[in-house]
Amino acid sequence: MKDTMTVMREAKAVSSALAWADTETKNRALCCIADRLLAESDAILAANARDVDASRERLGPVMTDRLALNQKRIAGMADGVRAAASMPDPVGRILSRTERPNGLLIEKTAVPMGVIGIIYESRPNVTSDAAALAFKSGNAVVLRGGREAFNSNAAVVAAIRHGLRDAGLPPEVCGFVEDTSRESANAMMEAEGLLDLLIPRGGAGLIRACVERAKVPCIQTGTGICHIYVDADADIPMALDVIENAKTSRPSVCNAEEVLLVHRAVAGEFLPLLHQRLVEERSARGLVPVEFRLDEASALLIPGTPAGEHDFDTEFLDYILAVRVVEDVREAVSHIAAHSTHHSEAILTGNEKNAAFFTRAVDSAAVYVNASTRFTDGGEFGLGCEMGISTQKLHARGPMGLEELTTYKYIIRGNGQIR
Repeated sequence: MKDTMTVMREAKAVSSALAWADTETKNRALCCIADRLLAESDAILAANARDVDASRERLGPVMTDRLALNQKRIAGMADGVRAAASMPDPVGRILSRTERPNGLLIEKTAVPMGVIGIIYESRPNVTSDAAALAFKSGNAVVLRGGREAFNSNAAVVAAIRHGLRDAGLPPEVCGFVEDTSRESANAMMEAEGLLDLLIPRGGAGLIRACVERAKVPCIQTGTGICHIYVDADADIPMALDVIENAKTSRPSVCNAEEVLLVHRAVAGEFLPLLHQRLVEERSARGLVPVEFRLDEASALLIPGTPAGEHDFDTEFLDYILAVRVVEDVREAVSHIAAHSTHHSEAILTGNEKNAAFFTRAVDSAAVYVNASTRFTDGGEFGLGCEMGISTQKLHARGPMGLEELTTYKYIIRGNGQIR
């Protein structure tokens, strides 16, 4: 097993192979990788089965689904890689051009970051998504997944490296950290001169550790305490559909709804209908019902569990929804400001004035009007696959696609000017 520092040094040593590669070369490599993912799907599925069997009891059904692969999901991974190949090349774009009075032509030009490190948990599809975006944007990548998905990630990386060789690129541009201990994560956080950007994708503990320890530039991603506010002027049938999707379509992902805020004027009508939809009807269909964690006002209207001290500050990643009744849109915004992780929030309303206030006042990466928070995704935003959802403000915010994996430099053209 190679140590973490060796993996990063190797990636750094060959990173110029991608930084200098033209668009055709990068696209050919991505197509080769997609082909290899499909060709080696049996090996990937066998490795994934070992991970799922080893983790099923500890993770529970929702997080096990997050970990599990099948032929359809591998085909989706390959499609994501091909989507990156079909996207415009972000490298070399002229972001701005200025001609000075002295004749100097100054061009602000997009260039690769260099080597991007990713620390992520559970989801093996992140392995191929991250590699594809890194390569298309001209970057080498160092991947460090969690122990739950180790075998899956190793098999996916093997396919990626085979694809790189097929395209004539050095496989070391896809670095894979085999050590899943805290020490390897710490080594990446402190890898000045080896990593140009570090992206942690995982729970609040991982994000906090990176913020506190990282000596390399770091982007905070992932943690999503996503809110939906049902206004007094909401379309009730539409609101039921949106919330069912936001909470139950895939509760283990960061853009799933965790907190519901309901205007007092419609709570008496809306919450019993929601209980019927998410508890009674789901139970009747043999689906997992949603557990409501209720504040005092909502507990008078529907059955559920009294909300605990931390329920409005928890990313459940499960079939659990914290519910609070509020007086108006301003109280909803104030609650979000106090409890949000600045990921995704939504207002459901027919009142344009309230919608405008909500979108202006809520300080999150994605703010929705009459739509599910589940759309916060690079693919849904037209960015291809994504590197993660940034919940900070610099240098990227929201779904991180190809453009967010470049930086820029100034190229200045003259004809002998001196100062």
